[in-house]
Amino acid sequence: MSKSDASRLSSYKSNSINTQDSRMRRHEVTVELRKSKKEDQLFKRRNINEEDIVSPLKESNAQSPVQMTIEEMVAAMNSDNVDRQFLGLQSARKMLSRERNPPIDVMISHGVVPICIRFLQSVENPVLQFEAAWALTNIASGTSEQTRCVIEANAVPHFIALLKSESAHLAEQAVWALGNIAGDGAAARDIVIQNNVVDGLLGLINKQTEMTFVRNIVWLMSNLCRNKNPSPSFENIKQLLPVLSQLLLSEDVQVLADTCWALSYVTDDENQKIQAVVDTGAVPRLVSLLGTNEQTIIVPALRTVGNIVTGTDYQTDAVIEAGALPRLGVLLMHPKNNIVKEAAWTVSNITAGNQKQIQAVFDAGLFSNIRDVLQGGDFKSQKEAAWAITNTTTSGTPEQIIDLIEKYQILKPFCDLLDAQDARTVKVVLMGLSNLFVLAEKLGSTENLCLMVEEMGGLDKLEKLQEHENEEIYQKAFAMVDAYFGSNDEAEAALAPQEVNGTLEFNTAQSNTPKGGFSF
Repeated sequence: MSKSDASRLSSYKSNSINTQDSRMRRHEVTVELRKSKKEDQLFKRRNINEEDIVSPLKESNAQSPVQMTIEEMVAAMNSDNVDRQFLGLQSARKMLSRERNPPIDVMISHGVVPICIRFLQSVENPVLQFEAAWALTNIASGTSEQTRCVIEANAVPHFIALLKSESAHLAEQAVWALGNIAGDGAAARDIVIQNNVVDGLLGLINKQTEMTFVRNIVWLMSNLCRNKNPSPSFENIKQLLPVLSQLLLSEDVQVLADTCWALSYVTDDENQKIQAVVDTGAVPRLVSLLGTNEQTIIVPALRTVGNIVTGTDYQTDAVIEAGALPRLGVLLMHPKNNIVKEAAWTVSNITAGNQKQIQAVFDAGLFSNIRDVLQGGDFKSQKEAAWAITNTTTSGTPEQIIDLIEKYQILKPFCDLLDAQDARTVKVVLMGLSNLFVLAEKLGSTENLCLMVEEMGGLDKLEKLQEHENEEIYQKAFAMVDAYFGSNDEAEAALAPQEVNGTLEFNTAQSNTPKGGFSF
């Protein structure tokens, strides 16, 4: 699936039905979708609390610590007095929990990180462990360089050990810290995974787990599944899939959103990983979530469903059988452009499948929605809708393709995209038109199609493309105009009267066109 654009585009020329070729664009498009809008999920989160709230492990009537300078905090933490240690540590934690501009670098430069690591191991004093974990959580919420300071101080094994703490508050803070570390990128994520975080997580979710804790656990799970180049170890991640599938049954918006993001990361990969998600039975629930009113859930659920239909025919069928097509029809009319775009992208991947799957798209009436997107959607949505049409002209039956033209009146808005500034979109439309002309030739209906394209302004656009700066585009446009809209001199010469024995006779030979002509 790593062919160049040129080879992928050329695979459409013969109009052969080739599901593998028609899905070549999968990775290119998913990267574009990721880049076009940052996911709604936060990869790092700072634990901010009101200044008058103390650690949940500390008595609520405890006095607020005296205002201290950073030097005084460090001195207190390094003392032998437990009370002073707590006051210094809590003061540092509160300063790191400031909503704006916490002095993370200053704390790091004063050696706070190794001090906190030492307190993480104070099994006899869970209050100090908690404050240290909270402070490190907020340091790890910063830049990659700041997170790296926490990693290099060997915090990860100590946080994972805290997942087994008898204190739910302490275990939750450890989860939060690990989530920030794993959210920093593939390298940091793999360090967390290599320290057996998955085993520690699996035992944390049960019916008694507080919802705030569950939210943090699921968020950490999603960060463990995120990032590519390299992808996380699937041997580890697949252990999370049954739990994630069960979490889809939650009614909590944040839990559902992060669960869907986690599954979207897993399915944005090879078919084996998509199948592992399908095997958990998650598809029907994912499809049902497309009908929610919560955009924070719709976006990752749609991304996951869209990823699944880039897979095998079996995997695509699982989505169709779960009732996804009517829901996609609704999403194609959604007021948010990014949702329309991804719904159109999902439909385009289904039309890249087999003819039965394409027929399911017709039966659901989705081409009316696709036409509307072509006519009035934002450009990114139009681009995906164009792919849905071109894929259908590549893999569909003649009857299906004719329906696009005659029943759904797709030709005019499709040709209008020849004016697009984006070269790749123009190439997609040229591929689709080329497929249509190949079919028209087989049906003996080339003249009809030429007239339709010309009446809709398509010929003018093709002629203009012969001056396009992109060599491939102007060559394709020139070839199409030359082949189908060229001079009629030869045809006129053939029909011209011939002088026979001093009289003019006209050519009355019947053409190959059946009586009544072809409908196209």
